[in-house]
Amino acid sequence: MENRKKSPRITINKVYTRTGDRGNTKLVGGQVRKKSDIRVNAYGTVDELISLIGGCIEIMEKEHSSVQLRTVLRTSLIRVQHELFNLGTTVATLPEDIDPGMPHINPRDIIRLEKEIDDFNESLPTLHSFVLPGGSEANVWFHLARTVCRRAERSCVTLMLKESLDELVIQYLNRLSDALFVWSRWINQSMNYPERHWEPFDKSTD
Repeated sequence: MENRKKSPRITINKVYTRTGDRGNTKLVGGQVRKKSDIRVNAYGTVDELISLIGGCIEIMEKEHSSVQLRTVLRTSLIRVQHELFNLGTTVATLPEDIDPGMPHINPRDIIRLEKEIDDFNESLPTLHSFVLPGGSEANVWFHLARTVCRRAERSCVTLMLKESLDELVIQYLNRLSDALFVWSRWINQSMNYPERHWEPFDKSTD
């Protein structure tokens, strides 16, 4: 059985602990870090991304008329939320505390994302300019998730320059930002909404 199939050994019976009242928090291994710490900032941004992807799912459910089409993407997005939680666990754990049984990102996750990027991109028209967010509310949510994913990637790169971090974390976030871009385009096309392209010289201002 894969490690990802194991149930987490977590019990949450109290929401507040008061340990953060002085600006501190604990890593998975129990080490105390300031909430301004680069590692805490990195996994906090991953947490933000998980929430935004939840927003993508919910707005897609409201806007998209085709149950069959939205179900295909919904399945991928929910899986990505689980994978990001696995990734966040790695970021929140010092290398010496990493246990083989802990949830983590593996190369198969990245390969699957690449296949999904190719599959969804196949039906999209070739781009000849940059895309501006808009056309539908769902599209905007996907772009918000994409930009936060890029921020999470930058935060993890900053962390990796100062402390040890599994390179698969960076690779996954990089592919996921590409996937979110492709999904943002796909959602507009599948709902027959126009795509906005950047026009570097706006004639309306002439």
